[in-house]
Amino acid sequence: MSLKFTQIIDFETQRIEEMEELLERFEQQMAGTPGGPTHRIMLADRDTAGRYLVVIEFDSYDDAMRNSERPEISQLNEQLSAMCTRPPAFTNCDVRDARELK
Repeated sequence: MSLKFTQIIDFETQRIEEMEELLERFEQQMAGTPGGPTHRIMLADRDTAGRYLVVIEFDSYDDAMRNSERPEISQLNEQLSAMCTRPPAFTNCDVRDARELK
């Protein structure tokens, strides 16, 4: 059984609106691309101004790794990293359980 895969990206920026605009344009360009992310959620840390967490879900680890190899993903990562005040930290997770609670 193949588990869904999630990557958590922890970063800090003072340019979040620019990042959101860049992500919106990029996601529109990549819509319908096979093997790409299935969900994305962006969280703002209420206790640390300028700190954000992005959770990106893929159908599988293999899909995520193939997606990471795309040149347009490397270019996007470079652009986003340039807007950060520190290098992003990445955490790779297999989804063991996910439920709608309400």
